[in-house]
Amino acid sequence: MGSVEELRAYPNTVIDERYAQQVMVPGFVEAHAHAGSGGMWEGQIYVGYFDRTDPNGNLWPGCTSTEAVLRRLREVESAMRDTDTPLQAWGMDNIYFPKQSILVHDLDTISTTRLIQISHANGHVAVVNSAVLAKAGIDSSNQTEGVEKYADGMPNGELREFAAMCLVHHFFEGGLLALSARALSQFAQDAVNHGVTTITDLGTMGLLTEEGRAVYTDTVDENFPVRLNVFQFGVGLGTGPLAAAMAEHLAELKSEGNENLRFGHVKLILDGSIQGFTARLLAPGYLGDQPNGIWNITPEEFEVAFTAFHRAGLLIHVHCNGDQASQLFLDTLEAVLTKYPRPDHRHTITHSQLTTQAQYRRAAALGACANIFSNHLWTWGDQHADRILGWDRASRMDAARSALDAGVPISVHCDTPVTELNPLKSMKHAITRLTVSGRVLGEYECLSVHEALHAVTLGAAYMLKMDEEVGSLEAGKRADVAILARDPFEVDPQMIGEIRVLGTIIGGRHQDAKHGTSDPVQ
Repeated sequence: MGSVEELRAYPNTVIDERYAQQVMVPGFVEAHAHAGSGGMWEGQIYVGYFDRTDPNGNLWPGCTSTEAVLRRLREVESAMRDTDTPLQAWGMDNIYFPKQSILVHDLDTISTTRLIQISHANGHVAVVNSAVLAKAGIDSSNQTEGVEKYADGMPNGELREFAAMCLVHHFFEGGLLALSARALSQFAQDAVNHGVTTITDLGTMGLLTEEGRAVYTDTVDENFPVRLNVFQFGVGLGTGPLAAAMAEHLAELKSEGNENLRFGHVKLILDGSIQGFTARLLAPGYLGDQPNGIWNITPEEFEVAFTAFHRAGLLIHVHCNGDQASQLFLDTLEAVLTKYPRPDHRHTITHSQLTTQAQYRRAAALGACANIFSNHLWTWGDQHADRILGWDRASRMDAARSALDAGVPISVHCDTPVTELNPLKSMKHAITRLTVSGRVLGEYECLSVHEALHAVTLGAAYMLKMDEEVGSLEAGKRADVAILARDPFEVDPQMIGEIRVLGTIIGGRHQDAKHGTSDPVQ
């Protein structure tokens, strides 16, 4: 970095003017995404409400009614040549269809013999047909939490959270986020298409075996077009010695990888999804007398796991959608730090959707970060205000301004495939806080353009402990850059998400973005 005259003083300098008419900003850093999303466009059917673009730049129209969802599934099923291959779809949410939710009987109109599963966009709820229920032995006698039922006690096909979804997981070839070399490559291309140069796979089960790690180590080399941080899921560990053993193993993995591949982090999941009614909320809870959500790990298990990973020197990101989950995170962090002080830990509340101002002040005192799900404000903001939380509480969700005012380091994220991987749109949502209906959901929580850009660059790099390498354009850092057609400081904030990304530079190497065709995929 410096003037052209200063840089010419270095030997063998070449002036490259290919970006002379474009805008160069620090490469975006996405601190909450899932690498398996790169493979979901092949072999699974997108039935989400909003239009989405796949890694090749092709447009997939949204399904804005139950009829559209079922029609798309029926068309795909009728074209399938064999009867044994399961039909998987993703992206749906019954919250968009309150008067006609898609449940088991609806999927049975497509087939009563082929195994069918639709994953909700949030990834915490799935709906299956009667063939799946029968094969899994799920009937009126099943008492697993999250197996939803009709008034007569028969299962309605909806499976909420991991204990329930795992009853059928093995029927569907590795599940929603199955990982492969192809998926990783597609994930990386999606990142390039949106100006992302450092990204996170926030949750894999594969790092504890050589075979599981090989998917990453055999694919992510020095020529891989994005830097990848991989977090291991810390699940199913109980209160015994398993957490400490996993922590020791993950700590040893820190020395593996390369300049584009980092191990040695862990993710824990406390609660579920707000729009899926499985997040854990403090009073007054959900509207309409909905029961509180589901813990994916007990408080006792969480403290044992968090303690083990913290003592091993690992970076911990914890899924907390509801404010009750944020409270448990903070209570546990304070207890663990009291016993085992550790400066500059940067443990992170991820999603942090209903974290309160008081909780943010406490998070700042404890040295925690917050990765805030600003995309929710657009994607589900109207539903949160009108059906799930009420306007007063919904207008205080994803409170990025409160976090910054309290002194909490923040980023904003997409959680792809939950919402699309596009930091410019994440910025726009944090700046405008607009819902689909055009309402501003809590104008006092809006960020400035500069604050939002910082959040998706240096802010995210900080919570990944990579801010000495990436996140800003400085002498001594890696040459990671996003190439934009327009300057986000010079367009209407509502149009920031529409800025075209022309490509990226990673470590000085150019990567081309793919924007495909504007014609929708049929």
